[in-house]
Amino acid sequence: MFKAILIEKNDDVYQSSLTEIQDTQLPEGDVTVRVAFSTLNYKDGLAITGRSPVVRTFPMVPGIDLAGTVETSSHPRYKAGDKVLLNGWSVGEKYWGGLSQKARLNGDWLIPLPESMTERQAMAIGTAGYTAMLCLIALERHGLTPERGEVLVTGANGGVGSFAIALLANQGYSVTASTGRLEEAKYLKSLGATTIIDRAELSSPGRALGKEKWAAAIDSVGSHTLANVCASTCEDGVVATCGLAQGMDFPATVAPFILRHLFCAVLVCLVSIA
Repeated sequence: MFKAILIEKNDDVYQSSLTEIQDTQLPEGDVTVRVAFSTLNYKDGLAITGRSPVVRTFPMVPGIDLAGTVETSSHPRYKAGDKVLLNGWSVGEKYWGGLSQKARLNGDWLIPLPESMTERQAMAIGTAGYTAMLCLIALERHGLTPERGEVLVTGANGGVGSFAIALLANQGYSVTASTGRLEEAKYLKSLGATTIIDRAELSSPGRALGKEKWAAAIDSVGSHTLANVCASTCEDGVVATCGLAQGMDFPATVAPFILRHLFCAVLVCLVSIA
């Protein structure tokens, strides 16, 4: 027996509970992992509370990532005792995820844990850090360099936002952080943010085209915030968007895309918000 968070739905009654599960209840897979750490993402919160239709099949163990030790394996790349990690692959949605003491998975989804990293460190970074890295890669693939100007990060105190600030600052970018927790300004500046703004400046309906402020942006908020970010991004700018903390809607116009040649990279593969 082992413990896991289990989401069930019976006769339209949605219920999440910490419960004990037998090994025989684990789904099919060629690798069984003794989970050491997982992370709690915004998406997991939506799944556990049932506030959004994240879960595709029931019952479901949530948790979109994990790190741990292989317990048994019939996969050619892994053997008992190997340290591994996982994020993505629809775990926590279609397949049982990491908020459990044990997981049975498709070995093709796993990657070896780097020798320089502990399981705890891997999940301290987690899907949020991985997503922030993908956003920065997307910006740089579309020509962003520190010389282009200021980069905006929304949802700055969240997991994606915090890592995005640190990664950008480490690469020499000047970063503006948008947050609803201005009392955390010292923390954001310790990560490398140079300017702090109140999220209220972006979260209400705005103009179709605003004053050019940022060369690029990483957004994990969506809705009116993303619309205003796009409206105030400079000509030939680029926005990487990966989340919907404010909402799934995008109440914007095509004006920034036509008149300023804005490019928007949508990272729908993870949708990892914190």
